[in-house]
Amino acid sequence: MIKIKNSIVLLMVLIGFFSCKEVKLMPIKLDNKLLLKNKELESLKDFKNWQFNDILIDTLAGISLTRLYDSLLINKKKKEVIVAVIDMPIEINHIGLVDYIWTNKKEIPNNQIDDDGNGYIDDIHGWNFLNNLKGENNDFVNYEYTRIIRKFNSRFDKKTIEAVEPKDTVLFKIYKRARTLSKKRQEYAIEDLDYITNVSKWKNEAEKTISIYLKKEKYGLNDLDSLKKVFPKNKKLQEAILKKSNFINWEYTDTYIDDYKLKAKERINKLLNVNYNDREIQADNPEDINNIKYGSPNFNVDIKLLDHGTKMAGIIANLSLKREIKIMPLAISAFGNEHDKDITLAIRYAVNNGAKVINMSFSKQLSLKPKWVLEAIKYANSKNVLIVNGAANDSQDIDDELNNRFPNDHNYFNNIEISDNFLRVGSNGIYPDKNIKSSFSNYGKNEVDIFAPGEYIYTTFPNNNFDLIYGGTSASSALTSAVAGLIFSYYPNLTASQVKHILMDSGLEYTLEVSTPTKEDKNKTTPFNQLSKSGKVLNAYNALIMADSISSSN
Repeated sequence: MIKIKNSIVLLMVLIGFFSCKEVKLMPIKLDNKLLLKNKELESLKDFKNWQFNDILIDTLAGISLTRLYDSLLINKKKKEVIVAVIDMPIEINHIGLVDYIWTNKKEIPNNQIDDDGNGYIDDIHGWNFLNNLKGENNDFVNYEYTRIIRKFNSRFDKKTIEAVEPKDTVLFKIYKRARTLSKKRQEYAIEDLDYITNVSKWKNEAEKTISIYLKKEKYGLNDLDSLKKVFPKNKKLQEAILKKSNFINWEYTDTYIDDYKLKAKERINKLLNVNYNDREIQADNPEDINNIKYGSPNFNVDIKLLDHGTKMAGIIANLSLKREIKIMPLAISAFGNEHDKDITLAIRYAVNNGAKVINMSFSKQLSLKPKWVLEAIKYANSKNVLIVNGAANDSQDIDDELNNRFPNDHNYFNNIEISDNFLRVGSNGIYPDKNIKSSFSNYGKNEVDIFAPGEYIYTTFPNNNFDLIYGGTSASSALTSAVAGLIFSYYPNLTASQVKHILMDSGLEYTLEVSTPTKEDKNKTTPFNQLSKSGKVLNAYNALIMADSISSSN
């Protein structure tokens, strides 16, 4: 059970106008001394769409979306805005998404002709860069450090930094970092496969023992409790019942275990394997940025396995209450790391086909072709397209160069930004207390721009299902992309840079001390407003008011 606390705010900062009616920004800065306990949520049902709530009205650290629609957007005219979702393939026919999916009206379906001349044949709803025309999809790909080791191993293996040429110093450092990350991941991968193999074994053994006494294939906790009472002195049975009960409570079904085991095996066989060619399905050269003749318009792949894109699309659609947003699916993500070539081409596709916002929830620790991605980000900036990126879920201070995350808007070991259209988002929790920073979220005064809700977010799941995502900065990124889309919808004259800074400047500032442990100090805490560049949590209500004021002065 999690406590919810109310906030009283001290600072009023801006006045805007909607439909000739004077409205004011919500107070920006929160005073910790005035935080008061209010109420508690008790069930997962209570968490549905909590992120739409308002700190003053509902005492939840949400984005005030309900307040926005109820008071400011009632009679406001909208313009349809495209938000590109660069992610895993999206279930475009999902009942919660089908009405929100972008359609390329310049393309004639299934005629095998590139009608609009954009280089992609029959791209009616976007493009799947993981697929081929045979219908094969690349579900498991290398980590980026695996690719780096493969490319530079013959050049740097067993060398010291003193032995390499000065011009290769940066490359050598990247290579050594790749080797360190790979070794660490190899150790984890072996442990993880052993773990799930044992889980499967224990589950089978428990079920075999129980089957001797319980003569039915399907049973639940009540059946196990009854069986437990009948044979109280049967130690082996009691242990089996305890294990099976835990598996039921943890939802360790056969399907879950099989999926877990598949991912654990493929992590070793493909993600970490320098000899695995992760472009065989696409049959392209990942080193040739000019070769775009790969992929397909097909999104009918194993969506249950590759479920992340569907979840992110649902978060964005769920926020667009007046259908302001259309979602452009661009699939580049599988298990492993995205190729810089795919990131680059997907950004350019989104920009060239009318997207105003690009959501990229993914990140990776290294980048093989960062210049390609930087040029694509600059290109998006030149066309006034905002890119929103998740800060990732390592609980790290990513201002530390050893914790670098890519894509980014600056080069390796260089904090000079190349554009002003890249927004990185961390995850905040439900309540304004010491847990306001999600425990998993990365942070950084320079590298993270803003925080947004990322816990218990309701969204679309594969096969026409709906459920809660329990946590991730991916959800925070998707929420922020959706709010950016709303700003562009109602204020299309704003630039990407203006929208970025509106989102940052209009948030709510919490100064609560939160846990930021280090190796040297496990009890270290930091004021929440020092964990990002803005020091704030996304607020849609304030953002639209500020957008109105700035748009009017343009």
